[in-house]
Amino acid sequence: MSAEGFPPALRLGGREVPLRVERHPRARRMCLRICPASGTIRLTLPRQASSSAAEAFLATHHDWMLRSIERSMAAPRPFVVGADIPFAGEVLRIVEGHGRAIARDGELLRVPGPDWRVNARVALWLRREAQALLEAETRALAATLGRPVARVAVSDPRSRWGSCSTSGTISFSWRLILAPPFVRRAVVAHEVAHLAEPHHGPAFWRLAQALLGAPHTPARQWLRAHGPALHRWGQTG
Repeated sequence: MSAEGFPPALRLGGREVPLRVERHPRARRMCLRICPASGTIRLTLPRQASSSAAEAFLATHHDWMLRSIERSMAAPRPFVVGADIPFAGEVLRIVEGHGRAIARDGELLRVPGPDWRVNARVALWLRREAQALLEAETRALAATLGRPVARVAVSDPRSRWGSCSTSGTISFSWRLILAPPFVRRAVVAHEVAHLAEPHHGPAFWRLAQALLGAPHTPARQWLRAHGPALHRWGQTG
C-alpha cells in the first residue's frame, strides 16, 4: 500500500505510472526501483522521512524514472521455450512439443518445430484462442441486449483494446487473452454496450456496468498499469 499523502500514480511521458510508497523501519535512505513486469515505481522511505522530502526526491529523479519506465515498457519478451506466459488468468509454460500442431497439456504449452519458429507459432495460437473466446463472449453478451453483431474480429492495434463500428463489427486486440479475465470481460462489455449506446455519456456507462455486473474502473486501472507490458509479448527486438 502507498503511504498516506502520496498519489497512486505519477505522470511520466504522457502516461500514468503506478506508484507504491512504503516506509521500512530499517531503511536508512530513500530508494527508487522500477518493477519491469508491471512498470510500477517503488519508493522506499525511512520511517521518519517527511512527505516533502520524498516529493523532492521524486522530482529530482524524474528524468531517471522516465528513462527507466520507457526501457521497461520497450523491452521485448519473445515467446521461447521455457518462458511462462499469461493466458486468460492462468500461466502456461512453453515447452518442446512433437507432431505438427501446438497442444496444451495442463499448464504446459507444447510447441513443435525448430526454435526459430516458436515465437510466431505461439503468437498465432494465442490469436486464434483469443478469436474463439472473444467471439463467444461478445455474441453471448450481445444476445442479452437483443442486438446483432455483424462480425467479431481480432487484430493487434497499439492504441486501443477494442472498438465497435456503426455497422455492428466489434474488434479487439488479441492481446486481451494475456490479461486477467475481469479485464477482458470489461472490454467486451464496453464494446457491446456501444451497440446500443454509441457514445460515452451516462446512459452508456450505466449499460456497460450493468452488462459487466461490476464497475469498470478496476479493469481500466489494470490496463493503464499493465497494458504496455502486454505489447512486449511476442516482440523479438
